[in-house]
Amino acid sequence: MNMSAPRSIDAYLEQLRQALHGQDAAVIQDALYDAEEYLRAEVAGQAGRPEAEVLEAIASSYGAPEEVAQAYIDTEIKVQAALAPPPVQKPKSLAGKLFGVFMDPRAYSSLFYLLLSMVTGIFYFTFAITGLSLSAGFMILIIGIPFFLLFLATSRVLSLVEGRIIESFLGVRMPRRPTYETTEGGIIERIKLMLKDARTWTTLLYMLLMLPLGIFYFTFAIIGLVLSLTFISAPIFYLLDYHGVIDVDVFLGNIPEMFLLGPGWATLIYSALGVFMLIATMHAARGLGTMQGRIAKTLLVELGND
Repeated sequence: MNMSAPRSIDAYLEQLRQALHGQDAAVIQDALYDAEEYLRAEVAGQAGRPEAEVLEAIASSYGAPEEVAQAYIDTEIKVQAALAPPPVQKPKSLAGKLFGVFMDPRAYSSLFYLLLSMVTGIFYFTFAITGLSLSAGFMILIIGIPFFLLFLATSRVLSLVEGRIIESFLGVRMPRRPTYETTEGGIIERIKLMLKDARTWTTLLYMLLMLPLGIFYFTFAIIGLVLSLTFISAPIFYLLDYHGVIDVDVFLGNIPEMFLLGPGWATLIYSALGVFMLIATMHAARGLGTMQGRIAKTLLVELGND
């Protein structure tokens, strides 16, 4: 791709974006942020020289936009290969596909995320509702607008934190840098850009959605695990109750004794049913993790990077 030499930082970043076209949106966001940070520092350090002249000199050290783009692509491939979990051979048989989920690290990390999501969901929802409520209440005061802008800026920082959680547990590539701003204007222009950026508002939407999603994820994971493990343990409960070690009516509360125990041979059926319930729970947890990763990718990554 032949590009003319950029004459400004904005032009350099736009060429870099074009060179990264088709790459993961999170990778593009990180590359743009790093490039802008470096270029602005170099231009500021050589005050008095024309920006075009400084950029021409930088191109020989930092690299032209297409060279930087290729370097990011190569680095991303290496990093993703290093961070990827051990490859799991996809089974071909039906039994292998069913039981193979127990060998998939992503199923366990997704299940852990489902359990964690209620805590993070409550935090995000409380933060968003409190911030919006206080911002509305403070609008009649002189601190109203600054507080609201600080709230929006903080929510974008929290989106990066959530991105690290999503990437760690769900394996979805998320931004590691905030979104870049191409304007060379002052603080007013940057505030305008933040308010016009759709990601500012989709981030708030994500935080509000995480409460109902977190409750659903947590409830599903807990019920699935408890029921599965209870059914799997039916033979153990039967033996312990038979030998008088425990009283199942007391130990299991309101669960009817005959439902879990009954004849001794029936507990083996319950146990087998529990295994299949656990398999279904693990598969569903992995699927919900994939869905949540897509939601986060849609709402937390800068729009228009694809």
